[in-house]
Amino acid sequence: MIYNQFKDKKISALGLGTMRFPVIGGKYGEIDEQKTEEIVEYAIKNGINYFDTAYGYHEGNSEKVIGKMLSKYPRESFYLADKFPGYDKNNFLKKESIFEEQLKKCGVDYFDFYLFHCVDDKNIEYYLNPEYKLKEYAYAQKQAGKIKHLGFSVHSNESNFLRFLEYYGDIIEFCQIQLNYVDYDFQNAKFKLEELNKRNIPVWVMEPVRGGKLAQIKQPLMDELKALRPSESACGWAFRYLQSFDCVKVILSGMSTLEQVVQNVQTFNSYEPLNEDELKTIYSVGKRLIYGVPCTNCKYCTAYCPQSLDIPALIKTYNECTFNGYTIHKRAIEHLSEDKMPSACLSCGKCSEVCPQSINIPDVLEDFNKRIEK
Repeated sequence: MIYNQFKDKKISALGLGTMRFPVIGGKYGEIDEQKTEEIVEYAIKNGINYFDTAYGYHEGNSEKVIGKMLSKYPRESFYLADKFPGYDKNNFLKKESIFEEQLKKCGVDYFDFYLFHCVDDKNIEYYLNPEYKLKEYAYAQKQAGKIKHLGFSVHSNESNFLRFLEYYGDIIEFCQIQLNYVDYDFQNAKFKLEELNKRNIPVWVMEPVRGGKLAQIKQPLMDELKALRPSESACGWAFRYLQSFDCVKVILSGMSTLEQVVQNVQTFNSYEPLNEDELKTIYSVGKRLIYGVPCTNCKYCTAYCPQSLDIPALIKTYNECTFNGYTIHKRAIEHLSEDKMPSACLSCGKCSEVCPQSINIPDVLEDFNKRIEK
């Protein structure tokens, strides 16, 4: 396992994200603990020591399960990261109770890393509102030893990214951004990297394979990559790309199966960044992969949908239909009951309010429904 130095800590370059644990019966909130235990056990035995959870993952159950799994190991043998759920504006007045609840659910006395979660254009004014005293509270927890290092994860535009840094910059020690060879240009991750480098703020990476999309590259694009590295998998290419950035210290992967963990650990047993020709090729491939709605299957939206729609699944099918035609993929929704179809959307907008990708979900579902009716 490759390790990177962060202050006094030696952190595994591959971190285990807990947003996509295996579940029972397709229910996002019901984590399969037996399979999850196998994943965590293999990860630890093979050198992964960084684990990333959050308040809303798996409908609030991720913190409980990862805490339970990690309780079997010495506290000093792993690093645990959690986050303040700023994607919901109602949480800013409950920061104290939420933080204490998180510690309790995870079964720990402190978090090694704690992030201001999902800073974006919809919640930036709440994060910057001095009346909430969020900055002061978080720093006080650090002073008390309940937080070892403070950072933030961000999906905002460039302007609000800089506004957040200006307000919180004196206490921020790391930043988690969405970075991969598609979003380097598509979501202008390049700008964030450059600004963070100016401030000597280390980078953590989320969505390295863009919700699994970069692990399933089809021919002939994969042939172009194979011509350069015949033995490298599509997923391996995504990780090797990120190894090319010296500022990147942790690459988070939300691994759902033991097979994924085994494959990713194997990749991170060696450091093989891309050369200039390979970078040129991977960027070219990335530009040709972009189509449809940029959903990463984070499932934040599903927790807020009053109709309990499986929005990520609907958007996935929508993308497939708009790209290849409805008749090819109609089976993906024909089995759904009327109350789970795109037509069941109330257009309340609660889903869009918490979407890190700023997708106008009601508009997407409305268009999907029109296509179905045709």
